[in-house]
Parts: sequence; C-alpha cells; structure tokens
Amino acid sequence: MASHGGSSPEPRLAGVGSFNAASVYARVESYEAGQKKCISDVRRTFCLFVTFDLLFVTMLWIIELNVNGGIQQQLEREVLHYDYHASFFDIFLLAVFRFAALILAYAVCKLRHWWAIAITTAVCCAFLIIKVILSKLLTQGAFGYLLPIISFVLAWIETWLLDFKVLPQENEDEYRHLSIAEQAARAPLLYPGPVSDGQFYSPPESVADSDEELDDKHDPEKGLIQRVT
Repeated sequence: MASHGGSSPEPRLAGVGSFNAASVYARVESYEAGQKKCISDVRRTFCLFVTFDLLFVTMLWIIELNVNGGIQQQLEREVLHYDYHASFFDIFLLAVFRFAALILAYAVCKLRHWWAIAITTAVCCAFLIIKVILSKLLTQGAFGYLLPIISFVLAWIETWLLDFKVLPQENEDEYRHLSIAEQAARAPLLYPGPVSDGQFYSPPESVADSDEELDDKHDPEKGLIQRVT
C-alpha cells in the first residue's frame, strides 16, 4: 500500500532530465540558426560604420568642391590636374581604399583576425601625416583641417570597433556555443529518459501450469504424491 500511495523519485528525475536536455538542445539550435546568417550582428554594425566612413568623407569632399568654385571646375583641377600639395582627391581615394579593403576582408571573406584593419589603419595614418606635413592643405580654409582629421579619426574608430567589439564578441559567442554543445552531448548520459513499460518484459503464465497449480490447491494429497514421485 505504501508503494502505491507515495510517488517514486525515478519518474521525477527522468522528467527533470528530459526537460534540461530539451532546453539545452533548444539553445544549441537557436545558436546554429543565428550562425546561418550571413554575418553576425556586431560585424554587420562594423560594416555599416565602414560604409558611413566612405559616405561621410565623400559628402565632405563634394561640399569642399562646391564651396571653392563649383563642382565641375574643382573636379578638373583636383582630379585631372592632380596636385599632391593642394588636392583633396587623394583623401577621398583613401576612404575608398579603406572601404574596399575592410568590406572585402570582414564582410566577404569574414576574417576573424585584426591584420587587415591594421594594414589599412597604418597606411591611412602614414599617408595623412605625410600629407599634412608636406602639403598646403592648412592654407585652404576649414576643409584643409577638417578632411584629414576626420579621415584619421574614422580610421581609428574602425580599428577600435573591430578589436574591442567585433572579435571579442564573436569569440565569446563561439565559446558559449561550444559549452552548450558539450552540455547537450552529456545530457543524455546525465539525465536518462523515462523508463517505458516495454523495457521490462515478463512472459505470460502458461495455462497448463495454472491449471496444475489450481488442482494442487484443491487436492493437497495429489500434490504431495506428485512431489514425492
């Protein structure tokens, strides 16, 4: 009677184990679904900022062309008759170089190392420092200060985003996925599923044996004689 009145701990343990295993598998599947995306969310934010870098420098350069005498006339002077000491066209090309290299490396090839942005930042910084020292941009008004400084700052912001946000976040997500996958692999061993009735089989009693036992009960002398013989 006590066995029927009290609840057995084995079903409870099996239920908890199946629930934990299901939650672990759900977390693994959600992470794998996220990995099927083209790029991660933080990497997509980085690529958007790289695109903003190119568009912002392009807009400033177009404003500079329009302020200094008209876009068509200034394009002929800065592009067709390019002068390293007085033209802003090379700063625009520098932004195009940053955009093409970083998008190719971190959006198309999906690199997970900092060497690509280290090269672009080093090239941009060296070029801008040399241009500011040797050129005559500082004598051309506000844009002579604005374009080199903004280009320099944007290059370093991109480096900071990748090195301190994108790569650490992706490494952390990968480590979390590995730990969850390991838990999922160990879950069936730690929490076995509920025991079904089919796992234990007891053969049915033979009809002949049942009849003999019934006869023995009704005729104890016959049963005794059979045991003696």
